[in-house]
Amino acid sequence: MSGFRGLAGIVPVLVFVFVLASCGGAAAPAPSVPTARPAATSVLAAPPVASTAAPVAAAVPPRADCPAAATASATRATITLDRGAIVILLRADKAPLTVANFVAKARACFYDGLTFHRVEPNFVIQGGDPKGNGTGGNSTLPTEPNDLPFVLGALGIARGGDPKISNDAQFFICTGECRFLDKNYTNFGLVSAGQEIANTVKVGDRIKTIRVE
Repeated sequence: MSGFRGLAGIVPVLVFVFVLASCGGAAAPAPSVPTARPAATSVLAAPPVASTAAPVAAAVPPRADCPAAATASATRATITLDRGAIVILLRADKAPLTVANFVAKARACFYDGLTFHRVEPNFVIQGGDPKGNGTGGNSTLPTEPNDLPFVLGALGIARGGDPKISNDAQFFICTGECRFLDKNYTNFGLVSAGQEIANTVKVGDRIKTIRVE
C-alpha cells in the first residue's frame, strides 16, 4: 500500500513535466510573417504598416531616360540581369491591383538598377527595394490572396505583419516549393523561362531592366 501511495505522488509530477516539455513552457506568440526555416528571423518582410494605409501606392513618374511606355495591359514581364533574363507570365485575372502596380513601376523604369537584396536558397530571391536593404517601398497595396499556388517560379509580393497590406515595391520569386505561403501572400505570376537564372541569383545582383508587354 505504501508503494502505491508513493507511485500516486510521482504520477502528477511526471504528467506536469511531460506537458511542460510538450508546450515549451509559456506559449510563444505565432510569428506574423512565415519563416523559411526555424533559424530564419524573417522572410519576405516589408516595413510594418497600419491597416489604415491608403489602398494603392502613388504613381511613380518615369525616369528621364525611360523609353516611352505602352498603355495596353501587360501579360508578360522580362527581368534582365547580367547573368541572363527571367520571363514571367503575369496574372492580372488573379491579382489585378498588384499586377497594375508592378506594370506601372516597370514602365516607369522604377526597378532599373535596383538589386536582389535577399536570397534564401531553395526558397526565394527577393528584390525591387528602392533602399536596397529590405526596408524600402510604401506598404499601401492591398494584399490579394488567391488560389494560385506558390510553386517553383511563383511571383509574389512581400508584406509586413498586417496580412491585409502588402509592400508596393518588393517582389520575390520562388526558387523552391513555397506552398506554406499559399493564400497568405499575393501570388501574381509564374516564371515561364529563365528559372535556371533565378536559381543562381546572388545577393547584390543588379536588375538591369524590367520590361512588360
